[in-house]
Amino acid sequence: MGRPSKPIISKELAAKAALSVIDSHGISGMSLQLVAQRLGVKAPSLYYHFENKAELLRDVARYVLLEAGISEDQHFGDWREALIVLALSIRKSIFEHPRAAPLLLEFFPRHLMLQTYQYWIDKVDLPMEKRMLIVDGVEKLTFGSAMLGAMSRANGNDPMPSFAPEQFPHLHAATTANNLNETDLFVATLKAFLNSF
Repeated sequence: MGRPSKPIISKELAAKAALSVIDSHGISGMSLQLVAQRLGVKAPSLYYHFENKAELLRDVARYVLLEAGISEDQHFGDWREALIVLALSIRKSIFEHPRAAPLLLEFFPRHLMLQTYQYWIDKVDLPMEKRMLIVDGVEKLTFGSAMLGAMSRANGNDPMPSFAPEQFPHLHAATTANNLNETDLFVATLKAFLNSF
């Protein structure tokens, strides 16, 4: 099917509409027809910007990350504190669209992160051989935590399933002793990681 001679919509509007459809119907329920309906256009209009559905889904993943508002303009006294704020912003954006979270695994827009990596590697006051450990560790802790949390939300499950205390006594003791909610537990984990350097 050919593309229209001029664009009726923008890529960003299409990605936003597709994300809205995914929020309502999930990834498997998203179709170009539903996205076009949200935009008030015919499905062929989407072909001006996207070759296929996969290309649109790739832009949805990019949009979720851009919604996090990753910016180097915020000023903090300590790079550790700044990285925690950045990580929380990313998690918040993913949690706002839990049904779209798997797209970040399939179409992770790493090219969007390169400038952020460059910025923070310069700010970390550690020997150069340690700096990539910080970037890699914060990324894995952030996205791993966000993906698990988002999938729990999308499926309506508790992050920690219920279990019989007598069957898992050590786990029961640890969860009982821990009074942190999911976000505070993530922050405490990230602080422990960052402060270990």
